[in-house]
Amino acid sequence: MNLDHPDRYFHWGIVIVSMANLIVIAVLVALFIAALAVPFMRPRPVAPEQAPEAEPESRPRAAGPQQRTWTGAVRRAGLRFLPPTKLLPDYQPAYVASWAYVFGVATVASLVVVIGSGLALAFEGPAWWHLSSGGHFVNSVHLWSVELFMGFMTIHLWVKFWMAAWRGRRQATWMTGVLTFLVAIFEGFTGYISQTNFDSQWIAFEAKDGFNSSGIGAFINPMNFGQAIMLHISLIPAAVLVLVGVHVLLVRIRGVVPPIDARPADLGVGGAERAEVPS
Repeated sequence: MNLDHPDRYFHWGIVIVSMANLIVIAVLVALFIAALAVPFMRPRPVAPEQAPEAEPESRPRAAGPQQRTWTGAVRRAGLRFLPPTKLLPDYQPAYVASWAYVFGVATVASLVVVIGSGLALAFEGPAWWHLSSGGHFVNSVHLWSVELFMGFMTIHLWVKFWMAAWRGRRQATWMTGVLTFLVAIFEGFTGYISQTNFDSQWIAFEAKDGFNSSGIGAFINPMNFGQAIMLHISLIPAAVLVLVGVHVLLVRIRGVVPPIDARPADLGVGGAERAEVPS
């Protein structure tokens, strides 16, 4: 279908609808009728000796042949690796009462501000953040929250490097953090070339030569504002959020890494539950 040509319309009385929309409506109506008329697939019959006994509705039913669904398997796997006591703990080990463990939470907090201010900027557009006082304020909030996000994440990365945070089967936790840092660098780059000012114009022209020399200029054009803003507000932030989410879940599963010289009492072993502090 050539979208550069005028569309064809169906005209009946006061009803005017394009042929493309009419086809979509017809397909949706046909699917709706088929969903009502075509019988649903029947479950596999269960032998009488394998059928679970009837139980009151108030009691949870035991897993039986008819209850082995993929949703139940995902739930059981999630509870096995990440029980509620790990996902939302009431207490943390005593060694987390240190500034070394603050910068990870500060990074996530600044990321929330980055996303909120960035959504406001994307919704209003360049004219708003360049010409209005409210746009100047939100643009400044976005800038400084990004600076804090990158600063906190850099300090967090340094601290965890010198703590050898990959100890105790935490290699995946460490690698997701490193990948988040690398992806965030490219996110910052697309943000610089999305400013629509002379600074972004100079950065885009200089980056264009670098991208062309590396062979990826045919796919990523820093001088294309539409492509830059699309990468900045959709694809790369989605990757950052996924990586941060996986990173936090892995921290919950494996726990925060203890200091290298931590004592057994600090780790909460050997009956030393008093070494824990409220989270």
